[in-house]
Amino acid sequence: MEIKRARLIYNPTSGREEMKRRLPDILQKLERGGIETSCHATESEGDATIAAAEAADRGFDMIIAAGGDGTLYEVINGLAQKESRPPLGILPLGTTNDFARALGIPKHWEYACDLITQQYTRPIDVGQANSRYFINIAGGGSLTELTYEVPSKLKTMIGQLAYYMKGLEKMTRLRPTELILKAEEIGELHEEFMMFLICNSNSVGGFEKLAQEAILDDGLFDVVVLRKCNLPEFIRIATMALRGEHFNDPHVIHFQTRQLSVTTPDYVQLNLDGEYGGTLPCTFTNLPRHLNIFVDEAGESTYKLR
Repeated sequence: MEIKRARLIYNPTSGREEMKRRLPDILQKLERGGIETSCHATESEGDATIAAAEAADRGFDMIIAAGGDGTLYEVINGLAQKESRPPLGILPLGTTNDFARALGIPKHWEYACDLITQQYTRPIDVGQANSRYFINIAGGGSLTELTYEVPSKLKTMIGQLAYYMKGLEKMTRLRPTELILKAEEIGELHEEFMMFLICNSNSVGGFEKLAQEAILDDGLFDVVVLRKCNLPEFIRIATMALRGEHFNDPHVIHFQTRQLSVTTPDYVQLNLDGEYGGTLPCTFTNLPRHLNIFVDEAGESTYKLR
């Protein structure tokens, strides 16, 4: 059996520190699967991006990201910019694991390790937002500022509840934003919006039906835009979104595109895979089949996102 060299980049605080506790077991399981693994524990913001870029330069056979969506986002940003990009394994041990869920990667560490040792990969699209990258979702507007406002200590302590608490607080200051959206498929839209979402997968913040048609390797974004509405209208649309019926509402615009530019006269922050991604203006570009991810060979239907 050919031994492969892996660089495991992990967040020691993710998932209520489960990764720190499981590390010896994970290393042993990978070793038994023919993967010789060295580790890098992240210490600060941006650390995983530097570590991933260095691992690609050093010629590792694969890189493994262990943690939540924040760790994965940083690793993607280190890899996506490289000419030579080793395949990526995911150990979803964070508070939120939207992208792993979209790919059918199990949350249990043992089964996630099995996918890596089987070494079956699929290419996936990567989104580029100016000079940054994302694989799950990009967005802007007052509601999308939620996820990076939740302090990491709070996330570690109380998990998903932290998001709901912040979400309720956000609902009281719902406000529209003037945006100009330009894409080949729609021309130009210029009006007030509550938010815009650029989806690469259908698993967005636990909403499995927000962008039901999104496929990870079709070279297209699914864009969902919410027009100006009041709080009761927003709650009704959110309820419809849980059932996948929100595209029927006149407040919701949906289209697919390879590239979208968004500008605004206001100050609008961007959310990339749940992390702060700079501010508008921004051009979002789909990089087709840009990264190879370890997935379940038998679960291709899951990968295609139903």
